[in-house]
Amino acid sequence: MVFNWFRRKFDTSESEPVTDTEQSEASVEIEAPAVSEDEQATTSQEVATDYLAWAKAAYQNIQQQQAALPVAASETESLTVEPIETPTEESIDPATTVPDLEIGSATENTTDSTVEQQSVAASNDRISTVDEIPAPVADVPIWARDDRQQRLEQLKATAIETETPAAPAADVDLDDDFLWSAKVLADRGRTPEQVSLDEINWLKKLRQGLDKTRRGFVNQLKALIGQGPLNADAVESIETLLLQADVGVEATDYVIETLQAKLRQESLPPDEAVAYLKQILCDLLDKPYQENYTQEFFPNPNQLNIWLLVGVNGVGKTTTIGKLAHMSQASGYKCLIAAGDTFRAAAVEQVKVWGQRSGIEVIANPGQNTDPAAVVFDAISAARSRGTELLLVDTAGRLQNKKNLMDELSKIRRIIDKQSANARIESLLVLDATLGQNGLRQAQVFAEAAKLSGVVLTKLDGTAKGGVALAVVQQLGLPIRFIGAGEGIEDLRPFSSYEFVEALLSG
Repeated sequence: MVFNWFRRKFDTSESEPVTDTEQSEASVEIEAPAVSEDEQATTSQEVATDYLAWAKAAYQNIQQQQAALPVAASETESLTVEPIETPTEESIDPATTVPDLEIGSATENTTDSTVEQQSVAASNDRISTVDEIPAPVADVPIWARDDRQQRLEQLKATAIETETPAAPAADVDLDDDFLWSAKVLADRGRTPEQVSLDEINWLKKLRQGLDKTRRGFVNQLKALIGQGPLNADAVESIETLLLQADVGVEATDYVIETLQAKLRQESLPPDEAVAYLKQILCDLLDKPYQENYTQEFFPNPNQLNIWLLVGVNGVGKTTTIGKLAHMSQASGYKCLIAAGDTFRAAAVEQVKVWGQRSGIEVIANPGQNTDPAAVVFDAISAARSRGTELLLVDTAGRLQNKKNLMDELSKIRRIIDKQSANARIESLLVLDATLGQNGLRQAQVFAEAAKLSGVVLTKLDGTAKGGVALAVVQQLGLPIRFIGAGEGIEDLRPFSSYEFVEALLSG
């Protein structure tokens, strides 16, 4: 069972995963009919119990999935190791039976591996000549005695027992992070049978990456918004919290104004106020989809798709290329990489290493300081001739204030548009989340040169402040397509506003 991260569902006909439309829903309505405190406490307890049962069922399902792998391997191996065929007692003439003899100490010191090898050779020889043995011979070694088959079966049984663990366990712990990940997936309409280990590991990594921003943020926020409408001091404190999280001025103003308007209408308990704040953030992150962009972002099958990745030096473009290539390969797309970064030393070799990890070919020019537009041109031709579905184009890092380099980027985009009129073209800006507000100035210039259609937010692995995602969407109007939370090949995933906000604000 393979989970297709582009479409966020399993590539199997046995399960019925959540559809793209259901995945695109930002959140559910928070308002609920008024209930008594006792009823509310009972309902909360039932919900918590259901989540715990759901998480346990998902954990058991993952254990079964993991256990099936070594079991299947051992079964395959056991089929290839066939027992040695020897004649039965009925087929052997008693006159030809070899008598038991005493063996010296030198034979007793023979190792088990030598005994087994000699036993195989002797058995084969005896099988072919059993009818021709004239009479018992003296000095017959122990491996020629009649009990050899029994000893071989014992050795085989011992080997199988050693290779197959009695109780294989999944590479995941039923800890607080697992319970939180299970709750997020359950809220998205998933069933325990539809949960994969990759999803759990990714959500845990995302939550751990945003732990620095989340730590203390939720408790302070509850203390501020749990006292009714926000006064001037509370507004100032919330502004400070949001700005410290790199949310940005415009996004902070929007969040506070929306939250204040709600609190003027009704007084919300702290937990409900935080839940409403989550809804505000999800709506903000999904705002570009209501205007010029579609939420479904994956390569169209049986068609050429070209994704151009741009950004300044050091934001992780080449690494992102490798991770996207791995994701596309795992999702069943025919992929190709264009090594368009011809200026940075060892950049071509780096992207080739990423290509080798996923078994994807890299189109590159062997020369140094070659024209990157020529490399892209050759890559498009190769993609067409090979029926490629996704062409990933790496580009050299450049500062947004270098006019000559930005002009070169514009040239690359013109060549792509001219040579691929029937292809679906996307231009993604890679932003380092640790840069905060500095990355926004870069995006404004790159948007004009490369015709950006989305943002890839990288390095959300503990040192970054996750609020920059809100600033990118609010100020640039660009959707976030992918986020990265680590250096591993599977540490880049499609962006989900619900998962991101839950990881950012769930205590």
